[in-house]
Amino acid sequence: MTTTTTFREAFRAGLRESLSGDERVFLMGEDVGRYGGCFAVSQGLLEEFGPERIRDTPLSESAFVGAGIGAALGGMRPIVEIMTVNFSLLALDQILNNAATLLHMSGGQLAVPLVVRIPTGPGRQLAAQHSHTLEGWYAHIPGLRVLAPATPADARGMLAPALADPDPVLIFEQIGLYGTSGELPDDGGPVDITHAAVRRPGTDVTLVGYGGSLPTALAAAEELAADRVAAEVVDLRVLRPLDEATVLDSVRRTHRLVVVDNAWRSGSISAEVAARVAEKGLYDLDAPIERVCGAEVPLPYPRHLEEAALPAVADVVAAARRAIG
Repeated sequence: MTTTTTFREAFRAGLRESLSGDERVFLMGEDVGRYGGCFAVSQGLLEEFGPERIRDTPLSESAFVGAGIGAALGGMRPIVEIMTVNFSLLALDQILNNAATLLHMSGGQLAVPLVVRIPTGPGRQLAAQHSHTLEGWYAHIPGLRVLAPATPADARGMLAPALADPDPVLIFEQIGLYGTSGELPDDGGPVDITHAAVRRPGTDVTLVGYGGSLPTALAAAEELAADRVAAEVVDLRVLRPLDEATVLDSVRRTHRLVVVDNAWRSGSISAEVAARVAEKGLYDLDAPIERVCGAEVPLPYPRHLEEAALPAVADVVAAARRAIG
């Protein structure tokens, strides 16, 4: 059985289950308590769990991410929310130079079981300074696990295994998906945070997406199906460590690859996926790899320009048709 729910409600359900199941878990960040979260994900949790477990912080990302690292080192299981991904840059020193390195630098003695939730991406007309897709930057950093849930089941189920991971985990929540709805299994629990997932089987071309680009890939596959083209859709889900095996297995079946990425093309996750397939699956390809990415401009504010700067279904369909030839 499944229930139709919004991504916002699915993320909230994951938070509620984690807070209820382990007294070491607490949530902190800007406006997560009394205001209910910048995107209303934590709405109602302050009343349910109290101010010791749902903590509003000062406007200092470096300070409260650092406090989360300290709490994790002290045996707690902190969930830190950074309001949007652009503000995460203010805590990059703590994330890169402390959270990601302490286990290595201590010879395995100091694990940092910290979870950082980061709303990311375009779709809400938040303009150039608040619409970044920077997951690929963080996926570059050894010592982190980087997750990008794109289904309600992952939105709810990724948090529990992330909290159980001895390494710091960043969960990137696509802002444009918060208000959208999807099916959530009634008996769903923790989900795999190691492997990619095939969301739609196919034999003619592989479409790879993650986070906010997955709905575009799925919609393109549906349009291609009307022309009797069977597109397989792979949801990366985990950006570090990248599950290249699932992508390579799909390419062996379809012999063609299109990567869909809302981020800028240069130095992106799409570039990494394309490089790994070229390195390890070149002879399985019957056509050049196609990439459909965000335009390399600061994201515009007007809705029609924001949409024009992002991968469209028609762009993905056209790339798939080029690959098929």
